[in-house]
Amino acid sequence: MDKVMLRCLVSRCLLTNPVAGSLAGSQSSLAGKVAIVTASTDGIGLAAAQALGQRGAHVVVSSRRQSNVDKAVALLQREKIQVTGTTCNVGNSEDRARLVNMTVEQCGGVDIFVSNAAVNPFFGNIMDSTEAVWDKILDVNVKSAFLMTQLVVPHLEKRGGGSVVFVSSVAGYQPMQALGPYSVSKTALLGLTRALAPELAQSHIRVNCVAPGIIKTTFSQALWQDEDVVDELKKQLSIKRFGKPEEIGGVIAFLCSKDASYITGETITVTGGMSCRL
Repeated sequence: MDKVMLRCLVSRCLLTNPVAGSLAGSQSSLAGKVAIVTASTDGIGLAAAQALGQRGAHVVVSSRRQSNVDKAVALLQREKIQVTGTTCNVGNSEDRARLVNMTVEQCGGVDIFVSNAAVNPFFGNIMDSTEAVWDKILDVNVKSAFLMTQLVVPHLEKRGGGSVVFVSSVAGYQPMQALGPYSVSKTALLGLTRALAPELAQSHIRVNCVAPGIIKTTFSQALWQDEDVVDELKKQLSIKRFGKPEEIGGVIAFLCSKDASYITGETITVTGGMSCRL
């Protein structure tokens, strides 16, 4: 079969099969875009980088450890994704500035920022939490999310606009027992989303949030490795299983795409049907 005939057959297939056509388009929907994803060498962050990269974006991944960065970069390169990697502790102002500056210098600009970095150094009754615990959680989970956004926004403006996505949690709606301070920090991201969206809309920057339910990652293994906890949590789910990182990554990529061009200031809950209400 010659190349001309093959092209004709492919074109005819796409014209008569709208599903195939839309899937083909989705694979390049973020072509030419540059995306920074923090804490992106594992779990939800890595899944977000994969989803964005699969749609054509050049992704910049980061982690506190160089070995983790190297593994993630190698994985994404094997998947034919354009990727740059560097170490970054988002709680450190010099690291935040270096991440953004390196992205601009090496990739030419920034179009998308996904704030995924979070810590949880405390597990127990909230009344037993210390000032040091609160400082650490709020510094990384909330303050650094804002300060990174503040650094990124001028570069998004230079590109004519862009997208910011914060990764919150179902715990931001329904605080989980033994995760009090962490839950409060995730509630704060819901508010940060609503506060930033109207102001940044003037610069054609959309700000949204994703609130995952129980997703099987290393970060959440304390929840899904305990059989008693698992049984209790599954009672709250309509879909009787825990989520996969890629199921969050796809939602994040959607929010960064043209398909979500009229969505800002919103939080999408991805919880398998777990009730979410403030």
